[in-house]
Amino acid sequence: MSPMYHEPVLLNESVDGLAIKPNGVYVDCTFGGGGHSKEILSRLNEEGRLYAFDQDADAANNAIDDLRFSLLPMNFRFIERGLRIHNLRKVDGILADLGVSSHQFDTAARGFSLRFDGPLDMRMNTASKLSAAELLMQVDEPELIHILRTYGEIPNAKRLATALIERRGSQPIKSTFELVDLLNGFSPVQKRHSYQAQVFQALRIAVNEELEALRALLESSLSLLDEGGRLSIISYHSLEDRMVKRFVKEGWMDDEAQRDAFGRRHFRFQPVHKKTIDPSEEEIASNPRARSARLRVAERVELWK
Repeated sequence: MSPMYHEPVLLNESVDGLAIKPNGVYVDCTFGGGGHSKEILSRLNEEGRLYAFDQDADAANNAIDDLRFSLLPMNFRFIERGLRIHNLRKVDGILADLGVSSHQFDTAARGFSLRFDGPLDMRMNTASKLSAAELLMQVDEPELIHILRTYGEIPNAKRLATALIERRGSQPIKSTFELVDLLNGFSPVQKRHSYQAQVFQALRIAVNEELEALRALLESSLSLLDEGGRLSIISYHSLEDRMVKRFVKEGWMDDEAQRDAFGRRHFRFQPVHKKTIDPSEEEIASNPRARSARLRVAERVELWK
C-alpha cells in the first residue's frame, strides 16, 4: 500500500470495537488502501478470515498477499451476495469507513475535490454509468433541489438549482473548476469553501447512491452478524451518522422497535459506547481529514425489555 493512498482513520478504535476473536470471520466493507484490513489481519490467527469489499478498481493495487484475505471488487451494498460466493452466511464483525479515500480526493481526474481542475466525475466505481456532469445534465429541477437541500443542506438550494438547470442549456458544466466558477456567485463570502464543499458532497452522494448503499449494508448486518457480533462504522457527515445512530438504537430502519404483548421493546443492537468515538487532537493534527470522523460501535443482540 502506498502511504499516500489513504491514511486509515480511527484505526485502533474501530478495530478494537470489533472485539476480534482470533479465529473469527470479519468483513472490511471499505478496503481502500488496506489500513484497517491489515490491522484486523494482525489480530487473527491462521484460522481467522477477512473478506474486504471495494468498488473502486484502483483499490485492487493494494490487495494483501495473505491466504486469510479475500478482496471482492464490488459495492458493500452487495455484501450478502459477495459473501455467498464464499459460502458465508454469518460473520463475527463488520467494519466500514464511509466516505471518500485520500487517493480519490487527491486524484484530479476523479473529480471529487474542488481544489483540482478535472472532469466532473465523482464516481467511486468508474464503471458506473452516471457521472456528476451527466447527473447535472439529466436530473430535473425538483430532484436537483432535493439533492442539494437533503444531501448538502444548501440554504439557497432552489436558486442554485435553477441556475444549474439554466446553465446546461447553453454551456454544460463538465469540469470541477467550471462548477466552482458558477458556485462563486452563490457562495456566502465568509463560508465560500464550506458552501462549495457541501455542494460537491451533495452531488457525490447522489452519484454514488451512498445513503442507499449504507441502508442496504445496515439491513444486511442483521442477518449476517451472529449474536454477539460487532458493527463498527465510521461516518463523516450528519446524514450518515444519524442513519447509523437510529439503526443501532432502534434496530429498525424506518420504524421504532417492535413491542410484544407486554409492551417490551425488541432490541436487535446494543451500542457499545454511549457516545461516538471521535479522533484525538493528535490524530487530527497528523491527518486533518479525520476531523469530521465519528465512530459508532454496536453489538448484535436479541433483547426484549
